[in-house]
Amino acid sequence: MAEALRAAIGRYAHTAALLDGRIVSPGVTLDFADLPVPSRAFAPMVREQRFDVSEMAIATFLMAKAWGKPLVLLPITLAARFQEAALLCRADGTVQGPGDLAGRRVGVRAYSQTTGMWLRGVLAERHGVAPEAVRWVTFEDAHVAEYRDPPFAERAPKGADMLAMLKAGELDAAIFGNDLPADAALRPVFHDPAAAGEAFRAAHGFVPVNHLVCVTREVAARRAEEVRALVALFAQALAGTTLPFGREALRAPLDLATRWCVEQALMPRSLTPDEIWDGLPAGIG
Repeated sequence: MAEALRAAIGRYAHTAALLDGRIVSPGVTLDFADLPVPSRAFAPMVREQRFDVSEMAIATFLMAKAWGKPLVLLPITLAARFQEAALLCRADGTVQGPGDLAGRRVGVRAYSQTTGMWLRGVLAERHGVAPEAVRWVTFEDAHVAEYRDPPFAERAPKGADMLAMLKAGELDAAIFGNDLPADAALRPVFHDPAAAGEAFRAAHGFVPVNHLVCVTREVAARRAEEVRALVALFAQALAGTTLPFGREALRAPLDLATRWCVEQALMPRSLTPDEIWDGLPAGIG
């Protein structure tokens, strides 16, 4: 029997059966790493290929691919959501809407964070606020070690807390990702985040994708049959969800994410679809 593939996958309603062993395959065995949150796997996967299979933020994967990291994308989405609710400001502050963010200080965990990438694209496309028009304040490095923040981003003081800085008025707004603070002193920058999200879907035809799945190039090349079984296993787990699955379903999200990553100085060059999918074993659609 083949050695189990070491996997770093977050726990969601649609992955619980996989992690708990209620969905299995005779073609592949998975040994799941114990992670507090899936993002803890991203830097180790990009920098040292610590896992055989890993959940991966879409912006991180595209950046890693542009820098030649030996990763292979699988056509599996694990997380997708509208992003607008993640951008918060003070309830008593002077920011009245997205267009007010030009020239303001906006905090984000890392400039390369996928939620930030999608929101910067929305700000530029729908509200005329280019990435370089905002003073981005970051708190940690990108998962891709070679990346350096653009000149219009600055690092917060060591040990600073983004929420505390926002509430103290040291930031005008901040992007919080999936875990939003429940604080009556804060409100969304977008007056109606749900409506803004639907406007994105109407314009682009999809809900923004946050997390995909990738494997190392070595695993894709040497254990292709297991990778095909792995994709089939995820197809079973994700059946009934609305998450994009398959190369065609991911074409539009990957095209737009690639373009916005380049426009936001996240990547040294663009990628073609063939480059994005390079190394994917034959027979995976």
